[in-house]
Amino acid sequence: MAKIVDLKTYRARIFRDRVFGPWRRRFNETYDVTSQLADLSDKTLLFLARPGDAGTLAFYEIIMGTLDLGTAADFYALDKQDQLKVVDTHLFLVDQTRFDLMRRLGWVMRFPCQVYTLVKLIQDAERLKTESRGKPPELSPSHAAYATFRDLTALDKESFIRRLLSEALESFKNRLG
Repeated sequence: MAKIVDLKTYRARIFRDRVFGPWRRRFNETYDVTSQLADLSDKTLLFLARPGDAGTLAFYEIIMGTLDLGTAADFYALDKQDQLKVVDTHLFLVDQTRFDLMRRLGWVMRFPCQVYTLVKLIQDAERLKTESRGKPPELSPSHAAYATFRDLTALDKESFIRRLLSEALESFKNRLG
């Protein structure tokens, strides 16, 4: 007797495995289509937030899986337009990852895209990037530099937050031990 397969469930599982399979193997953590940046472990978040090729490759894995462009190893075989989309999405995700790292440190209270799933951040990266332009993360009033930050323009606030990155990475790394 033939086994009846729920096509919707099957497709959802295939999508989840394509998108998150490489991360399950890389980080030994399980994610699904409802996962947000806040769901990443501190160790994984730090890995992704650090500059360098290892984090870039991990981002390419999830981006290319979500957009159904193949594996990260296929990046250089993509046409230039798809390569540019992957790179732009990667840069957007790195920013969001770093903002979440600062949020976990208590330096940032909130940032515009923190409410979205990882899949949504990737699928709608261009729109979300445009919508969040001019809306920098909110520095926490408890941060030592808040008085300076408060008086800046939106564009200068974004630059200010970015200048905190290397200190934030170091603080977060020290916090993990």
